[in-house]
Amino acid sequence: MEEIDNEPDEYSGPSKSQLKREMTALQDLGAELVALSKERLAKIDMPERLRDALLEAQRITKHEAKRRQMQYIGKVMRTVDAAPLRAAMDEINGVSKAATIRQHQLERLRTRLMEDEAVFSEVARDFPAADMQHLRQLRRNALKEAQQGKPPRAYRELFRELRALEGSAADETTDQAADEDAV
Repeated sequence: MEEIDNEPDEYSGPSKSQLKREMTALQDLGAELVALSKERLAKIDMPERLRDALLEAQRITKHEAKRRQMQYIGKVMRTVDAAPLRAAMDEINGVSKAATIRQHQLERLRTRLMEDEAVFSEVARDFPAADMQHLRQLRRNALKEAQQGKPPRAYRELFRELRALEGSAADETTDQAADEDAV
């Protein structure tokens, strides 16, 4: 009789099921990216090959052709580092910690604006492109709505304006950094 080797087998990598779960996760991420608008997609840093495949998938309307394109996107994504793409999607969906922190900062800024008009000087300093007259009008309207017990339409609009200002300031910073890298 032959002796049976009772030593445990060496680790030979992830199981077939694990590999399939990872590939499905990449395809799901690809589907999320396809669902984005072209403008949002342009803001995400990714290889040109993947960007072209995503744009092509947005253009396709036939079911079977779209399914094949989505499989192709999954294949392309296997060669790409998916972590920055997942982080960008989390940022867009508002799930990342950084997005939550920015959201809270903007809410605090809005609260301070509602309490004290002197905070407008800080907003003007931080966001030179801000339409201060419009922001002041929104503040007056929000105070009036709160006083009359109306729904906070202007209060929410003030937040949207601050978020847009913060977003445009972040875009300018990115553009300036890219310009400095080019020099």
